[in-house]
Amino acid sequence: MKIGDIEFRKEPLFLAPMEDVTDPAFRLLCKRFGADMVYTEFVSADALIRNVKRTEQKLTIHDEERPVVIQIYGRDTDTMVEAAKIVEAAKPDIIDLNFGCPVKKVAGKGAGAGMLRDIPKMLQITKAVVDAVNIPVTVKTRLGWDDSSKIIVSLSEALQDCGIKALAIHGRTRAQMYTGSADWSLIGEVKNNPRMYIPIIGNGDVTSGAVARQCFDNYGVDAIMVGRATIGHPWIFAEMRHYLDFGENPEPYSFKWQTDMLVEYINSSIEWLGDERKGIVHSRRHIAMSPVFKGIDNFKQTRVAMLRAESKTDLLDIINSIPDNFNVI
Repeated sequence: MKIGDIEFRKEPLFLAPMEDVTDPAFRLLCKRFGADMVYTEFVSADALIRNVKRTEQKLTIHDEERPVVIQIYGRDTDTMVEAAKIVEAAKPDIIDLNFGCPVKKVAGKGAGAGMLRDIPKMLQITKAVVDAVNIPVTVKTRLGWDDSSKIIVSLSEALQDCGIKALAIHGRTRAQMYTGSADWSLIGEVKNNPRMYIPIIGNGDVTSGAVARQCFDNYGVDAIMVGRATIGHPWIFAEMRHYLDFGENPEPYSFKWQTDMLVEYINSSIEWLGDERKGIVHSRRHIAMSPVFKGIDNFKQTRVAMLRAESKTDLLDIINSIPDNFNVI
């Protein structure tokens, strides 16, 4: 499989773009554990051209994480083109256009998945960005706005005609947000459309190597994008790759090994943000959400304490107080 001139191994696994999750520290961990390509947090085109510092910070990438994708979103063609040129100067391997974010503050303003209600504008933006930059442009979107407008099959052809080099599809509508189950049948229909020749990347509810194997086998996608299942669990890529290659789950990592990885992420977040408290605030939610702690009796109070931790010492004391005499499923 290739996207532009970038060649991937068979059945690649990609880290999905997630706000407040896919920062450089997290991406580097995922890359270490076998993610074949990583995406930045999504970047507001409006904020980028207004030189908002926090937004510009999202353009920070490292050679160790390549191939890396910077994803942008917006609702105005000229703004998206200008933002794409700024992003190109940051030297990512790919620029991705976000036409799938369902949250109200994005989709409600016509950007992200809001573009599914204005297909002509979506296509206009896509074509304009493709023409404006010299690196591959890809798109991530959803099945449609709601159950009555699942237009992804025809939309995929139209986006391909705009010149994109790959298409990632989340198997839900905007109306679903993240509820219900992802519908991979329509993703498979896009992939099996004889008119489609660009790579199709499937996304939605891929939580294990076994699920990834089913999605590759049943729907024929070229790659799989993994999102929420990676939070607090960046080594899931190693586990999935082992299953894809050998048909079985690997031996589980020890509890201490897993918590050591979480501590490494805390330290990396502090280093990236240059401030202990900011690093703790940024990382503590992901630590508290980690499946590492699944199965611990009466863990709710400990999770709340993690979410309230104000210093590295406090957070590490909480983690170190958890008994390690069990294996995580």
